[in-house]
Amino acid sequence: MMKISKIEYYLPQQVLTNEDLEKQFPEWSSERIQEKVGISQRHISSDSETVLDMAVQSSEKIFENYDRNKVDFILFCTQSPEYFLPTTACILQDRLGLRKNIGAIDFNLGCSGFVYGLAFAKGLIAAGIAKSILLVTSETYTKHIHPDDKGNRSIFGDASASAIIEKAEGNDYQFCLGTDGSGAENLMVKKGAFKKDFELNPEHEFGPENIYMNGPEIFNFTIENIPGLVKETLEVNSMTMDDIDHFVFHQANSFMLNYLRKKTKIPVEKFYIDMEKTGNTVSATIPIALKNMMDKGMLKEGDKVLMAGFGVGYSWGATIMEI
Repeated sequence: MMKISKIEYYLPQQVLTNEDLEKQFPEWSSERIQEKVGISQRHISSDSETVLDMAVQSSEKIFENYDRNKVDFILFCTQSPEYFLPTTACILQDRLGLRKNIGAIDFNLGCSGFVYGLAFAKGLIAAGIAKSILLVTSETYTKHIHPDDKGNRSIFGDASASAIIEKAEGNDYQFCLGTDGSGAENLMVKKGAFKKDFELNPEHEFGPENIYMNGPEIFNFTIENIPGLVKETLEVNSMTMDDIDHFVFHQANSFMLNYLRKKTKIPVEKFYIDMEKTGNTVSATIPIALKNMMDKGMLKEGDKVLMAGFGVGYSWGATIMEI
């Protein structure tokens, strides 16, 4: 078994409020945005601020109370890497002053990234490759959003979260992972890598360098797949809904989460929603939620938490961890 020993996160200083959006889009009131997505503000990285800069900030918070020399592997999840090459995780090792005899690798995943990172960490620990893993999820989706895209600007925020994953005694919980690349174009930035002969979706209002999200299709994908993911995760771990103390899903938007909660019949008191002050921070939403729950005293030793991430790819994953 493994455990999450520590979590810290960093939010950029610049804040975009619903009132700010209302000034640019008068047809959208701040109250309507709050009601629609459950978000009142989101943090926006500055023009010169990157996922690496934010990762340093969240990781240094970890090392205020954890010996950085214990870290023997870095897993860095981002879809906004510092460069095509080299790997951002390698630069992070140097920026943090970590040992040189450690592993470091990037992986490109979005909303399911934290759960996938935990799965990778489990494999590294089980294989005896690593004992203390720094798992970082850092994202700057807002840099992809067109200034006139009021829908995506109301949802996404930037953030970085860092966690220490270590071996622990206890139950060995299993993962359920899934992929359906047929939905790739429903959340995509078409320009920026080596694909040159792209065509824009007819409904794409902005340029190929801007993020495009087909909200209804993303919603349908989520509703069709995630209830089954929860059921499968409970079954492979020989558990029932009653055995779980908390359910923490990727914080996409409050409407989707409440719909999922009702569809999966999760008791409201077990279901945590926390995105009002941060927005959808992609791969960082689950660790941010967990950290906030810890700080509020909501998690106690022995609690079992079912985490589920889902979105861009399409990609999804879930597991159970014991606090």
